[in-house]
Parts: sequence; structure tokens; C-alpha cells
Amino acid sequence: MMQLTGLVLDKPSSQPGPGAMRRLSRWLLLAEWRAHPVRSLVAIIAIALGVSLGYAVDLINGAAFNEFSAAARSLSGASDLQVHGVQPLFDEALYPRIAREKGVAVASPVLELDVTVPGERNALKVMGIDVFRASLITPDLTGVPAAERRLDTIADDAIFLSTAAQAWLKVRPGDQLALRSGTGIVNLRVAGGLLGAREGQRIGVMDIAAAQWRFDRVGKLSGIDLRLLPGVNRDTFRQNLQAQIPGLLQISENQDQEDRTNNMSRAYRVNLNVLALVALFTGAFLVFSTQALSVIRRRAQFALLRVMGLERGQLLWQILLEGALLGCLGSLLGIALGYLMAATALHFFGGDLGGGFFRGVQPQVAFDLPAAVIFLLLGTGIALLGSLVPALEASRARPAPALKSGSEEMALTRLMTFWPALMCLAFGGVLTQLPPIFDLPIFGYVAVALLLIGGIGLTPRLSAMVFPVVQKLTGRSGVVWTLAVARLANVPGQASIALGGVLSSFSLIVAMAIMVSSFRVSVDDWLTQLLSADLYVRSASNGETGALLPAEQTLLAATTGVDRIRFSHISSLTLNPARPPVTLIARDIDSSDNSDNSADADPARSLPIIGKMIPVKAIPSDALPIWVSEATRDIFGYQVGQRVQLPLGDNLHSFVVAGILRDYARQTGAIQLRLKDYQRLSGETDATEAAVTLQQGANATAVVDAMRKLPFGASLEFSTPGDIRDISLKIFDRSFAVTYLLEVVAIVIGLFGVAATFSAQTLARSQEFGMLRHVGVSRRQILSILAVEGGLLTLAGIAVGFLLGWTISLILVFIVNPQSFHWTMQLHMPWRSLGMVALLLLMSASITAVVSGLRAVAIDAVRAVKEDW
Repeated sequence: MMQLTGLVLDKPSSQPGPGAMRRLSRWLLLAEWRAHPVRSLVAIIAIALGVSLGYAVDLINGAAFNEFSAAARSLSGASDLQVHGVQPLFDEALYPRIAREKGVAVASPVLELDVTVPGERNALKVMGIDVFRASLITPDLTGVPAAERRLDTIADDAIFLSTAAQAWLKVRPGDQLALRSGTGIVNLRVAGGLLGAREGQRIGVMDIAAAQWRFDRVGKLSGIDLRLLPGVNRDTFRQNLQAQIPGLLQISENQDQEDRTNNMSRAYRVNLNVLALVALFTGAFLVFSTQALSVIRRRAQFALLRVMGLERGQLLWQILLEGALLGCLGSLLGIALGYLMAATALHFFGGDLGGGFFRGVQPQVAFDLPAAVIFLLLGTGIALLGSLVPALEASRARPAPALKSGSEEMALTRLMTFWPALMCLAFGGVLTQLPPIFDLPIFGYVAVALLLIGGIGLTPRLSAMVFPVVQKLTGRSGVVWTLAVARLANVPGQASIALGGVLSSFSLIVAMAIMVSSFRVSVDDWLTQLLSADLYVRSASNGETGALLPAEQTLLAATTGVDRIRFSHISSLTLNPARPPVTLIARDIDSSDNSDNSADADPARSLPIIGKMIPVKAIPSDALPIWVSEATRDIFGYQVGQRVQLPLGDNLHSFVVAGILRDYARQTGAIQLRLKDYQRLSGETDATEAAVTLQQGANATAVVDAMRKLPFGASLEFSTPGDIRDISLKIFDRSFAVTYLLEVVAIVIGLFGVAATFSAQTLARSQEFGMLRHVGVSRRQILSILAVEGGLLTLAGIAVGFLLGWTISLILVFIVNPQSFHWTMQLHMPWRSLGMVALLLLMSASITAVVSGLRAVAIDAVRAVKEDW
């Protein structure tokens, strides 16, 4: 006390000077941290975990996006414009017409293929170029031949591989490389490396004529790079050229490619960052509970300082300073941890984070100062917000009542005001009805945050309502129960702090668990509906150069044991140059009689159609039916009954949207049409996959063995519905691996918060326990009281947290996910996992309360009672 007095009154004036204030502030801060180092450390770690996850996700996505964009720009080189087909390939006869356009300086034809590599999961990007023209626009794609073989750049058996591609395929210059074309193998000689491929970029380059011949793309191009003459207006030229070739070709710039990459991965990146902020939000509540309990415990000390001349504003800034330092230290630690996490993740797992958007590049982490500053301010600001309410209460408290022992509950009376919480809940409900902004569920995210804040804000009122009722209903049920319930009923403010910690962590756990479970079950049900055949056959699991020719399709259909076989062809359409292509799937739509043109065709038998549908027989005679996915509907505005023009072959054709499909595999959109329509309009007769229905009693193994004996059987890949389902769900789990990690971190922080809250409250009640000891309550009974209190508070938090989490899950399932990824799903409750988490919280809270009580009851009863200001 004398030391504290000397710090304040070190000069005659009634107001302490700046030097004395600095010493007092430092003394108060260090004294608090020395007295309760673990509690402060837990708060710092909580903030650090939230910041580290957010910063790591930002660094990983930023590095991957920048590297992917840079790699895409290197493929375009110094071109001003790029001409691409709406379909993957277009007739090369258009090349000389475009090259002769007024204003074109150089036109470089390109054939870009994702070539299947036997035995590898991923495809190799192969660029066929005219080396003489490409050297003027895209010099990075120029191969570096051996000195004695300069003509390898135009050789028909040579391919140049980037360093990353050579390392991936384990080949060196001079080695042979086997690639797939159809069901056959193309053997190429690795002639050397590339002049300027980026680190980690897997790419191969060969002469364009050789690529067309080797991969059966004679007469086809995928693009033309244009460099314009000086002074030519790029936008005007683009508009004029697009007007000459409407519908079949699209003209884009480098910015369009970056927009396409950004649009493709933006929702995934933003959702990961939001999930990372969930951990930071939980950490903010932990800072609030830490500061609130600290202020309550030091209430009499602060009152004495006020009596000795400390002003309200000085006390307010002192408490805010403590919170800001917790946030600042946690943020700095989190930034360092985030950088290490990002570097480790990029080194071992690449930049995908399970999303699959940035394949084929090897990004390197780079310290992002602006992002670091943002997360530093965010972590510090979150901690300040957590400290604001306790700081305001301490500065407004009247010194005389605060000096009295037992006035702690008065500090929390302001928390009983419930109308701000109700306003948050109401406003959050209103926001759920608003549309997305830039294809992102911004209002949905804000609604979730408001519901969390509102739910936590109602905990004091909830404590004041529930525990008195419990007390009345149970009556006198023993000393332990009576004392425990009486304590909770008479100090609802302090009980609400612990209750809020349980509620915040458990509600987020419930919401995330329901959302992920609903998504996973919906995907599983969708796969079950789609995978109706007994066996699936394809010539390549990746790339676009594996195909089954008509003669090979006939042999497969004639295999002994095959009752029916349905072929499909998968390609893509680029409907908007700033958007990723949609997947075009041509297949037998009606499985009833293998006749797509039957009058009673029912697409719902084989397609996961949702909502209303137009019967095939109701489609106008001058149009054909298509079925589009939810993503295609949302992104491009397609509606049931709408007539659209799509290019197939060399012409535009009229289609009518006959229904909307559920498709969880293609976030960028999908369009399905009947295989016979596709073959007739496009002239394509090959297939990429076959679904085989076996004859009754036929053995799948015997059918597979018979197909392997076909001339092309060695190149076939076979899968059962169970295999495809297992692989798909593994991919799903890998895609949500980061989500699972963030959920676990939120759980850990929540448990830290529960432990810290119970520990602080228990240690602050040493006087109460000393009095109970005086009146004959044993130490064992006190520990039992703490266990009952912890159990009751946790049960109440679990009950309310479940209701709040279930409400948030509705927003995630029915608003956030459809607006982010354009998928709808059915709600599924993971009762088992939720029960296990609830049991874990209940046990941890009770055990923590008992363990913390061991220290409190160890204090001598007489000394505990005498400790009173």
C-alpha cells in the first residue's frame, strides 16, 4: 500500500505528474501480469492463434494467386490481346483472316492442351507454338535445344520441358517421355528446357504442327496471341474484331485472365479468411473475460486510486492500455507464427489449401507488410474492444461503494441491459435477406457476427432468469447443490462471463459442424444418385487427350456380361472471358430405354434436378433441351424456360433450359445435354467415359478382365461406384482440411477461455471459501460446489450455444454457401460429434473449476477472511 501511495503522491500537487503517471501505469501493468501470468499468456496466445491463422491464409492465398497469375501472364508474353474459342478448340482457318486484320503487327497461333500423363494424377500443360512467331510475343516459351540440334524447336518428336516439369516427371534432356493420345501412347524426346519458365511452373512446349499431329488435333487451334501496331487503340480493335466473329471466338486481355483466376478462387479465399477470423473472435471474448475478471478483482484498488487523485480518464486509458498490449503482443506473435505456417504449408502442400485452384505452380512465401499491419491493427483492435466494457465500468464506478468488499457484482450490472443484444439479433436477421455483393455473402457474414454478439450479450439476462428458476424448482437438495445454485442465482453477472465463454465457443462449433456435415451428406447423396451404373470405364483420369473412339466404344459394348453401356463426352465452354469455363457434359440423359428422343423421356431418372422442369416433349421444335447447374444459373443468369445460344461445332445453336441441376463437383458451372444432340451438332464422336450396367448375374471382375484383353485394354481405367464415392469424399475432406483445422483451433481457444474464466473466478473467491470453512463446510464440499457450478454453467451454455449455433448454421447452409459457391444442400445434424464435443466441454469445465478450487481452498481460512480492503 505504501509503495502504491508513493507512486501516486510523489509531488505536492493533488494531481500526479506525467512521470508519476508513467511509473504508476507501468507498476499496475507489471503487477497484474506478475500476479496472473498464465491468464495473460492465455489471452495473448488466443489472439496470436487467430491472427496467425488469418495471416497465414492470406499469405498462402496471396502467394499462390500472384504466382498463378504471373505464370498465366508468361504464357501470354507481350501480347496485347488473346483470341480464344468459346469451345476449347476452333478451326485454324480463322488464323490467316485474323492475322491479316488491319492493326495486327504479329499473330502467333497456339495449341494449348492438358495432356494426360500415364501413371500421374495431374496432367501436363503442353503448348504447341510457331517458334518463329512466338519468339516475338512469348519468348519465355522458346525451347533451348542442344547446340548440335538447333532444329529440335521444329522437330516432330521433340518436346521442351520446364525445370519443374522435368523434376516432376523425372526426366532429363535426351530421355523419352510417354504421353497419352486417345487410348494410345505418344513417345516424345525431351529436347531441352525452356528459356524463361517460372519456378514451379509445369509446362511443355513443342512445334504446333507436331502437337496437332501427335495429339489428333490437326486443323485446330486453342488461341491466337496478337501484338498490335503502335498507335492502334486496343479497345476499339477488340470491339471491331469481336463484332466480326460473334459467338464462336472471344477476345481477351491479360487482365481478363487475372479476373478469371480471381473469380475462380475468390469465394474460397474469402471464406478461409472469415473462418480464420472466427478464431480471432473467440480470442477477443477471452480478452474480454480476462479484463472483466481482472477489473472486478481490482475494483477496490481502482477505487482507492480514484480517492487518491487518479482521474476517470487516466484509469480508463490504463485498462485500455492493458488490453491493447495484450492484443499487440498477441498480434506480433501471430504474425510471426503465421509467416512460419505459410512457409511450411507452401513448402509441403503447395498453394492449394485443398481448393485445387492453383495447381501447376510452386509459390514462395513473401512477407506482406500491408497485410501484417492490417492484422496487427485487427488483433489490437479486437483486444481493445474486449477491454472497452470493463474499462468503462471501472472508470465510472463510484469509489465509496467500490471500496467495500462484496461489491463485485455491481460492476456487472450494466451487462444486464439487453436491448443492444436484441437489436443485434434483429438486425442480423434482416441482413440475411439481402443479396450478395460481388458474388460474396457479405451480409451473411455480418449477420453471423451480429448473432454471435447478440447471443453473448443476452447471457447476463439469461443467467438472471434461469438460475433463480432452477433454485426454486430444486429447493433444498443438499448443501452442495443449494450453495452452488444460490451462488449462480445471486451473482448472474459473474456467472454470465463463464456462460458467455461456453456459449461463444460451442455455438461456433455447432454451426461449423452442422454446415460441414450437411455439405458432406449432401455430396454423398448426390453421388449415390449419379453413380447408378455397376462399373465406370475411362481412358484417362486427368487431362483432355484421353478418349474412346467409336470403334473402341463398339468393342466395349460387345463385351460379354455387359447389359448396357452409356457413354459421355466432357469438354468446356467459355461463356465470359473474365469467368472460368463451364463444363459441358454430353451424356445419355434418360436411362429408361437408351433413347433420348422417346416421347416419354424422363431426365429426372438420371439427373439430380431441383425445382421445376420442362418436359422434353414440350421443348420447341427449333431448339434442343439443356440442363444447367445451380452455379451456371447464378453466375450467368440462366433460368428454366430461357432460350440460349451456344456454339457447337462451327455454328451457334438454339437451346432451351429444361431444368436446374445440383452439381457439387463444378463450382464454375456445368451444362448437360443429350449425347446424340452433341454428336450431331459438333461432329465429335469420341467419348471420355463409359458407365456400364452388367447383365444379371455377371461378375464385375470377369467383365473388367475381358475389357483388359481388348487391343486398347491396357490403357483403360476401371472404377466401381464405391471407389468413386470414396475418392470423392476424400477430396471433399481434403478441401475442408483447413476448415477442420480452424474449427479445432476455435475449440481449443474456447476451452482456454472456459479454463481461464473458471480459474480466475475461483481464485477471486478465496474469501468466500474461507467463510464457508468457518461455518463448517469441508474442502471436499467446496470442491463439489465448484464442480456443480461449472457443470450447470456449461450445461446452460451448451443449451443456448446449440440454439445459437443451429441458427447460425442455417445462415451458413442456406445463405453463405449458396451465395459463395452456388450450391444448395439439405440440413443434416451430426448428433454424435456434437454430443462428444458437448461432453468434452462439460468435463473440462467441471475439472477446471475443481483444479482451480484446490488452490483457493488451500489458503488458510482465517487469512482468507482477513483479506479485505
